[in-house]
Order: sequence, then structure tokens, then C-alpha cells
Amino acid sequence: MAFAIEEINRSADLLPNVTLGYSLYDNCATLVIGFSAALSLASGREEDYLLQEACVGPPPVLGIVGDPFSMFSIATSDMMGLFKLPLVRAMIQILQHFGWTWAGLLVSDDDYGLHVSRSFQPDLAASGGGCLAYTEILPWGDDPVELGRIVEVMKKSTARVVIVFAQQIHMIQLMKESPDLMPYLGGTLGIAIRRGEIPGLRDFLLHIRPDREDNTNNGNSMYNIYKAVYALAYALDDLLRCEPGGGPFSSHSCAAVQSLEPWQLMYYLEKVNFTTPFGDEVSFDENGDALPIYDIMNWQWLPDGGTKVHLVGEVKKSATKGEELTLHDDKIFWNFESKQAPRSVCSESCPPGTRMARKKGEPVCCFDCVPCSEGEFTNETDSMECSSCPEDFWSSPQRDHCFPKKTEFLSYHEPLGICLTTASLLGTIFSVVVLGIFIHHRSTPMVRANNSELSFLLLVSLKLCFLCSLLFIGRPREWTCQLRHAAFGISFVLCVSCILVKTMVVLAVFKASKPGGGANLKWFGSVQQRGTVLVLTSVQAAICTAWLVSASPAPHKNTQYHNDKIVYECVVGSTIGFAVLLGYIGILAVLSFLLAFLARNLPDNFNEAKLITFSMLIFCAVWVAFVPAYVNSPGKYADAVEVFAILASSFGLLVALFGPKCYIILLRPERNTKKAIMSRGHTKGAHRSSSIPLFYTTLREEKGVQLTLSDSSFHKTINGGELPRHPAHLILLPADELPEPSATPSSCSPASPFLLKNSRSHQHSLVLPSCLSPSLKNSRSHQHPVYPPCPTLNKYH
Repeated sequence: MAFAIEEINRSADLLPNVTLGYSLYDNCATLVIGFSAALSLASGREEDYLLQEACVGPPPVLGIVGDPFSMFSIATSDMMGLFKLPLVRAMIQILQHFGWTWAGLLVSDDDYGLHVSRSFQPDLAASGGGCLAYTEILPWGDDPVELGRIVEVMKKSTARVVIVFAQQIHMIQLMKESPDLMPYLGGTLGIAIRRGEIPGLRDFLLHIRPDREDNTNNGNSMYNIYKAVYALAYALDDLLRCEPGGGPFSSHSCAAVQSLEPWQLMYYLEKVNFTTPFGDEVSFDENGDALPIYDIMNWQWLPDGGTKVHLVGEVKKSATKGEELTLHDDKIFWNFESKQAPRSVCSESCPPGTRMARKKGEPVCCFDCVPCSEGEFTNETDSMECSSCPEDFWSSPQRDHCFPKKTEFLSYHEPLGICLTTASLLGTIFSVVVLGIFIHHRSTPMVRANNSELSFLLLVSLKLCFLCSLLFIGRPREWTCQLRHAAFGISFVLCVSCILVKTMVVLAVFKASKPGGGANLKWFGSVQQRGTVLVLTSVQAAICTAWLVSASPAPHKNTQYHNDKIVYECVVGSTIGFAVLLGYIGILAVLSFLLAFLARNLPDNFNEAKLITFSMLIFCAVWVAFVPAYVNSPGKYADAVEVFAILASSFGLLVALFGPKCYIILLRPERNTKKAIMSRGHTKGAHRSSSIPLFYTTLREEKGVQLTLSDSSFHKTINGGELPRHPAHLILLPADELPEPSATPSSCSPASPFLLKNSRSHQHSLVLPSCLSPSLKNSRSHQHPVYPPCPTLNKYH
């Protein structure tokens, strides 16, 4: 310090015309003496043994340069209100460099060690560095029991790094207690204050004490004292250069040396920034701490068994770049077989895709790595929590990133969609082909005898049923969701309505052949049949309209079935609307089945009641099985079930109703004649009532009428006579079921009409009831006899 002050007093640039003085105090390595000297300096009073007789009074104290040892300087600076530990931060940087997050701490039993023990863990945690496995205080005296306990703690701990803030004597005592730890001192890293060779210092010391040439061994501490004196000088120089009116204090005033307050000098001291002759920057941070410069030393074994300390790095803090650690890893000696730095962690780092879960009752560095849950991710190491993936994304199997969710719907490109589409198109083609066959053969008895108009309409509705199934395939859109169920409901109601009307007509005609049943037929003419189909279909159209208006079906992204998939589906909007739609179809189907079942025993040449019964049985079975299958099918399989039900019921109706007819029309044309149909009907119905009709027509009030049945039409001839004034139904009976002419009464009486057959022309003549004579027994000739009408006939069948 004396050398630095003399250099400053000789300088013409630093503190010109100002002479610095100094007072030196020896604390005798005792804290009590150090405290006493510090109090004397702070209060301006000096003890007797410290006074210099040449001085008139105590000079003003501008600054205090502390003891080179931390234990004493910390005690003094703490009392003065200036206490920081830059050495601790340097140590933390070394821990972070090697990734050591789990270490033990040994400190000396003094102010220096106790301050380290209190500040090290908070500073380590604040830097995100790690944790202390244990903190032990090394005793000053020779205490084998306490030292033995500390050694056992070190051996049992999983920490492979031990940090020591203590004096040399503490380490010597520790090694004596556990000599087996001695080999591990090889490779030790230490932090030393930067050593600087001060030019001229050796000559200055030799001039004072020529007999002592080893007084320059403490180069590290002397270099810091040298910089501290210069820092005070630069601060004082800035203070004295203050111009009145431009000062930093109140009213822009400057500080006066005669009444200088410590905080005024501190203001300038914090702003000091200069560079030593060795290139080291000297300044203070915002906390008033000097920017430290430390050397990192490595204790290395020599081949002869000795040791040597090598410089392997430095810790330097500058005002511009902050603290910087420089380590030459290739120069460091590690006393391990791997020759690599040890790894000291309580828990291994959690890789991306996992989060840290603290172990209960242990430091924060001890944790378990818990994988992120499904739908969560983290792409960082040692993440504290996992983040949720966006709505349409899902976490990868490793949980380290999110990817777009797979989309699922009944597609045209997957095997299931291709099969259903193919079946739908085939059904449509078959319906068109059958319709073409029926139109081409529309004049044949087979087509005419089966209500051709309703058959054509039925085939068109079946084609629509097949086509509407395509709306269920492909990605759901707003319009497809609204159209699919409406098209399905209306198409099937149209189809079932045609079957229902056909069955009702068959039953009505059959009932009309019975006594008193002729009035039923007036409700089942062509207009009435078309109107009935239209009304039944309009009801379904009204149901669909109300459904679409109140709660329209809409596309929906469903993630309940699969977390990693988005299932695109159409929500029905209103379950009640969908149930009413299906229920209405079910009611018509059940009604058709029951009516067809009642008409199942009618002759085949008049209706297809048995085929309708079988087809409606298939239809009802398919849709009864559809409901539970649809409810329990997730996602796209619900659409597949509905498409399958549509196709299965449509194919059932097409094959059952039109298969046998197409077979006769195309492969057995000889059976598609009037004679074959009539003979087939008679053969199957001979054991039944002779009043089973083949054809019927309506007679209104006319004069005598004679009807002739040819191959294609009825011919009506007007004769004398008189019919009832009310409409009457004329029933044509099979020729071989007519009563013998001999049984005919010889006088006029109501009787069943007679059908006279010409065996050569194959014409059938129906004669209204009249008076027949026995001479007609052999009158079946080639002529068409005309008989006088029976005037007494009032009603007949």
C-alpha cells in the first residue's frame, strides 16, 4: 500500500497537487484488534498505541483498505455495511461449466465460512445451478470425533464433488483424519486471486529491508491491495475535479474534502473504471462489488509423486461482458481411470418428453422424470411442466412434439368405402336394368298383371335408395349431412309406400270378389293409388323439413373415440327427428308386411303377396338389427352400418320382388302368356271358391250388354235389355268353373254369369244372366250367341 501511495503522489496526472497519507494497522491475525482499528478509523479517534507523535491531530479518513484474508476483511466490511462474495459466484460458474448440480459444501468456522454457507445455496438456486447435498462446518481445533462424522457424511453422500471454503489448516486436519481421501486431492480445482508482478515493488521492498528477499511471495494479496489503493485514488481524483454547480449531489453541489461524507466518496468509487499496467480492468458493479479476476488452478500429480499447481483458466468480470469463465479442459488433470470430469447429479436430466417431479422431502435437484401425459409435450430438457398440444394436434409417442391429428371418416379410398360404393353403384345399375326390362315388356301379361305403374315407380325409388347411400361416404360437409338423411328417408318411404299400395289393391280386389264387397274397389283406382303414394311420401318430406329447420344435422369433429384422431361425422342434431324419420319408415314397413302376410294365399297370377311378405320380412329384419348396431358403432363405422342397412334392404326388395318376374320374362317367355298365367292361377286355386276373379271391370246403367274377352281387351256390345240403375261389378270366372248348361234353370232367374269359350278362336264370351233353355246344352259353337236380357234381374255378381 505504501508503494502504491508513493507512486500516486509522484504522478502528475492522478491527484495533482494532492498528497495522500496512510495509516497502517496490524490486526495480529485477531478479529478483536481488527474491529478496534476499524472503529477508530470510522469514528476519527485513534488509540494511544496507534498515534504518531509528529501529527497534530487525526487526519480525515477517506477510505479503508481491508485485510488480504477474507475472514478479516469480511468481518470489517460487514461492520461497514459492505459485504459481498464474488468468489462464491466464481465457484458457481465452475459448477455450471461441468454440469455439477449435486455437491457437498465444507466451510470454515469463521465469518467467512458462515457467510458462504448462508449465501451459497440461494445464489446457486438463483443461477439455476443445483443443490447442496450437505453443508458441514470444519472446526478450528483438533476434534477427531467431529472430523470423523464429517468424513462419514462425505462417504455416504451420492455427491461426487466437494466444495471447500476454508483455511489451509482445516484441510490438513481433514486429511489427517481420513488419509484414504488423500489420493483424491489429485485433480482438485482451486480458485486463486489473480497474481500480478508489480513493476518496482521488489526494489522498493529491498530498499526498506535488504536482508529479506522473500517478502514478495504473497503476490496475489499484494496485487489486490495495489489495485484497491489506485481505486481510491481515482475516486478521489474524480471528486476533486467536480466543478461548482455541476456536481451530482443536491442542488448540483460538489463534495468538500474538509467535510467529506463516506457515501459521497462511495458515489465516485462505484463509477471508477481504469486499467492496470497488466491489462486488468478495475471497476465496480451496481452493488458496489469490485469486478473480480480469479485464476483457476489444478492440482496435478507429477511422475515422481510430487504435486504441482497449474493454471487452467480464469474468471473475469467486466463492465461490458459480465462474468466470463474461461477453462481449458484439455489441460485439466482428473484422477480417474476415464480421465474425464466426474458426473455429480442427484438425478439425471429429464429428456424432452418428460417433466421433473420432485421427490418428497428432498432438494429440488432430486426428482423423478415423469413422461408427459397423452396430448401433452415438452421439447426442453429438465422441463418443470408439460404443455398441452393445440386442439387439432396430438403428442408424439416420445411426447417431444405435437403433430396434426389423423383424420378419420368413411372414405372412398379405403377398402370398406370402395366395397360399399361398388355395391351402391351395382344396385343402381341393376335397378335401371330391371326398369328397362319392364318398360320393354310392358305389354306382356306378366308386367300388366302386376300393376305396372306402381312397379315402375317402385324401381325408380329403389334406384334412389341405392344412390342416397353414396352421401354417407366421403368427408362430411354441411350439405351432405343435411341431404343424406332426408334423401334416405324420402326414398325409402316412396319405396315402401308403393309396396303398401300394391298390397292394399290386391286385398281390395280379392274382397270385391266376395258378395257385397264391390264398393271397395272405387277407392283403389289409378288416381287413388298415385294420391296415396304421394300423401305417404309427403308426410316423410314434412318430417325431414321440420327436422332440418329445427335442428339440422351438421358436420362435427369428434375426438372422444380416439385421442390421436379426429373423427369427422354428422351429428343428427335432433335425436327425436331422426327417431321419427326411422319410426315412420318402420310403421309403413310393418303395415306392408302384415297386409302382405294376410294376402299370402292369393293366386300368384294375380299378385305377388308371398314375395312382398318375404321382401318386407328381410326389410324389417335389417332395420331392426340396424338400431343397436348403429348405436354401438363408433365414428365412421356408424356410417358404414347405415350404408349397409340401406344396401341390404334395397337389394332384398329388388331381388325378392323383381327377381322371379325377370326370370320369367327373360328366361321363360313361354310362361309370360295369358293362357299360362290363367292356367297357373286355376291350378293353384281350383280347390278354393269358384268366385276367385281373374279380371274385373265396372258396368254402369246401360241397356243390354254383351262383353267379349279377347287376348288384349274387352269388347262391349249394346243390346236390348236393361241393367241395374246402380254401378255393378262384372266378375270374369274361369271357363272350366262355369256350371254345366243342364244345371241352368229353364226360366228367367238370377244366376251367375256364364263364360262361353270358343275352342278354335280361344275367345271367351261373357253373357249377362238371362233365360237359358235346355237346347243350349250343345250350343257352344263358333258363333257368339246373344241372349235376351232377364228383365227380372235386380242385382248380381
